Amino acid sequence: MFFVASKVIFFFIQPSNVAFFALLLGGLLMFRHPRWGKRFLAVGLGIVVLFGFLPGGNLLVLPLEERFGSRVEPVPVGKISGIILLGGFEDIAVTKARGALAVNEAAERLTETLRLAKALPYAKIIFTGGSGSLFGGSGVAEPVRQFFIDAGIAPDRIVIEKDSRNTYENAVFTKALLKPSPDDRWVLVTSAYHMPRSVGIFRKVGYNVVPYPVDFRTRGWQDALSPFDSIADGLKRTDLAAREWIGLVAYWLSGRTSALFPGP
Repeated sequence: MFFVASKVIFFFIQPSNVAFFALLLGGLLMFRHPRWGKRFLAVGLGIVVLFGFLPGGNLLVLPLEERFGSRVEPVPVGKISGIILLGGFEDIAVTKARGALAVNEAAERLTETLRLAKALPYAKIIFTGGSGSLFGGSGVAEPVRQFFIDAGIAPDRIVIEKDSRNTYENAVFTKALLKPSPDDRWVLVTSAYHMPRSVGIFRKVGYNVVPYPVDFRTRGWQDALSPFDSIADGLKRTDLAAREWIGLVAYWLSGRTSALFPGP
């Protein structure tokens, strides 16, 4: 229920859709209720300008990306039990259609995990991720497993969890497989903007995680003043950040995370 509700609610409140619905409603109301039509048109145009062209999207995503800082340690030191790779980098539809693993702009999650796997030869490699689609379907866990094997990772080091649909299920389902102890340390690999929510969830279920943020979407705080090259890019960045901020609040209210805004 939580999964379905989160998908439906976010569809209606994500900024790009709010802008579209406001412009559509404003245009329709102009014929009979021009005062309200103008108000809705102003809301829609305001979102497009502030978050599509001006750097509103960067202002939303930067606190998320900077929460754990830029990655300064090439390889975590000390005993590492395993490297947990969160799904989201796979292009599921293209992978299934083409028969080979296809990746999206979050591909650094995969490439950095592979680099860590070679640098930490005794650590397990755990991939967790099914399909996050509201309309069902399966993920592409087996092509991910085969990618690691083809890259030289021993099959007995690889653990696959293929049923989770969101980050909370990532943590719960992998815990059932791995049964982590308090002395274990797990490198958590995910996109920098997604790291605060991920860390809070994994801590909540009992993991001792070492955050390893990748896939940064900004260069740093200098992008707080940088407009976007296209409105589509700005709105996409805004939707990305809004999903995380809403997710942080929703998971905190439902008791699924260790803090409202988890940090180091």
